[in-house]
Amino acid sequence: MPRVVFEDIIKQYGRLTVLKHLDLEIEDGEFLVLLGPSGCGKTTLLNLLAGLLDVTAGRISIGGRDVTDLDPKDRGLAMVFQSYALYPTKTVYGNLKFGLAAAKLDKAEVERRIAWAAKLLQIEPLLNRKPAQLSGGQRQRVAIGRALVKNVGVFLFDEPLSNLDAKLRTEMRLEIKKLHDELKSTVVYVTHDQIEAMTMATRIAVMDGGVIQQFGTPDDIYSRPHNLFVAGFIGAPAMNLRPARVKSTPAGLAANLGGLTLNLSSYGFVQAPGEGDEIVVGLRPEHFGAPGAVPDGEAIHFELPLQHGERTGGDATGYLRLGDGLLAVRIDPEAIGGLRQGDRVSVGFPAAKLHIFDARSGLRL
Repeated sequence: MPRVVFEDIIKQYGRLTVLKHLDLEIEDGEFLVLLGPSGCGKTTLLNLLAGLLDVTAGRISIGGRDVTDLDPKDRGLAMVFQSYALYPTKTVYGNLKFGLAAAKLDKAEVERRIAWAAKLLQIEPLLNRKPAQLSGGQRQRVAIGRALVKNVGVFLFDEPLSNLDAKLRTEMRLEIKKLHDELKSTVVYVTHDQIEAMTMATRIAVMDGGVIQQFGTPDDIYSRPHNLFVAGFIGAPAMNLRPARVKSTPAGLAANLGGLTLNLSSYGFVQAPGEGDEIVVGLRPEHFGAPGAVPDGEAIHFELPLQHGERTGGDATGYLRLGDGLLAVRIDPEAIGGLRQGDRVSVGFPAAKLHIFDARSGLRL
């Protein structure tokens, strides 16, 4: 499958710079997710790859071939849009066939590709229906099928699940991942949904402000966020990010966190802060547990009043008052129903799971 490379990409609209000297390499057969909030530049980057927009500066190559100035039809890729973009007057069969109109294939090959895609996507019983007679999930399958029949090496997905309800999103997420596992094609997938990114991607490019903030596997990005933006964007509930100030103690570096002293002597600093430096401490809610769940020598203990709690089926989050803010912690869902506002809750946090960032630069320390 083709390798996709972006080299020093700049995209400007007048004085507005949307993408800033962006470099990115997508390996053969990779499922690459462009993840970020609205306005970060992810869809613009996808449209540059598709040829729907022109680059201001830089170079794009697919399979070693420079495609920067090629028409979309000559780039050897297919795109699935957020809005499905199906022809309402054509049947499912007609929509699939229309995707092959410019390929100049013989009738037998057209029929073979349509039959293959329909079977793969389980839409064979729908071939004679029109889009208005289909559910949202069925329409999305047809849109994917129209891309598949082109038999290209690179598939582009522009937020394809955002119009579906939660249950359908989960189902289609699995279907798209299974499809990639079977076809081994190169996929570039745009979303603002971190769950989609974390469950589907082989690697993720987290974007903000036209810049790739971090590029790595889902595990890398979750376990070692490069900066405060990535730390706050990845995770549900979001990582607790609390300001603190470094101080020296006989046992080593420590930090004052909402009146509590955190021992930082065992933290693996990339660059250690100095006495009095301002830092931001990150604690993921899901890493909290009952005090006895973490060995005493490795635990940070909190006993704080409950502000409020949320239960979502088999999971629950408590929001504990820490200084002038709240600390989100995961709590046993069976226990949270018996807690009331103001009740003191004891939790432990493994010191090895701490994240420390420089307050000025936002970079991981």
